[in-house]
Amino acid sequence: MIKLYRFKFSTNVERVALALAHKNLPVESIWVDSEDRSLVRRVSGQDLVPVIDDEGAVIWDSMVIVEHLDRRYPQAPLYPKDPARRAETTVFIDWFNRVWKRPPNLIYDETQKADPDRGRIEEWGRQITVAMDVFEDLLTGRDYLMGKELSAADVCAFPFLKYATIHVPEDKHLFHDILIERMPMTERHPKLAAWIERVDARPRA
Repeated sequence: MIKLYRFKFSTNVERVALALAHKNLPVESIWVDSEDRSLVRRVSGQDLVPVIDDEGAVIWDSMVIVEHLDRRYPQAPLYPKDPARRAETTVFIDWFNRVWKRPPNLIYDETQKADPDRGRIEEWGRQITVAMDVFEDLLTGRDYLMGKELSAADVCAFPFLKYATIHVPEDKHLFHDILIERMPMTERHPKLAAWIERVDARPRA
């Protein structure tokens, strides 16, 4: 059975939880105190979650885990078999991780400073808000980001984009508060709102 080392309210853990449930894979969840990461460090040699132990194969980095699961357990695939469509999915994931996530991470880092630069924070925040139009356009004529079926692109993006409509009072993470503030859901993004509802209805491990 796959072991999943996880924190509560972790966006990256939710990526893996969605993938595991989509593939209907049995999993043992090992909940880790975010203030004491010694167990994660002992298992994987680093401090970040998620980490999986798949019959002795210890893997970290959420989308590396998702790709591993798709190779090892091909049922209910998350990456298309067609090379062109697979490349499109991979390019989207790379863009999301390297480009889309940069502004909220920069805002988070800036707010930790004694004298944050409000101008830079507002510009980064504007980039997050404007990017909502990209996802709205991607969902034109589609139920999911890459087409009719759930894919790794949805698994990658949903745990972050969901904060446009889903606010859990117990979730006190500053990074998530930044997403809530900078992704105001309006009538301009009906397809994005419907997609969030659609993916949120899916099970998690």
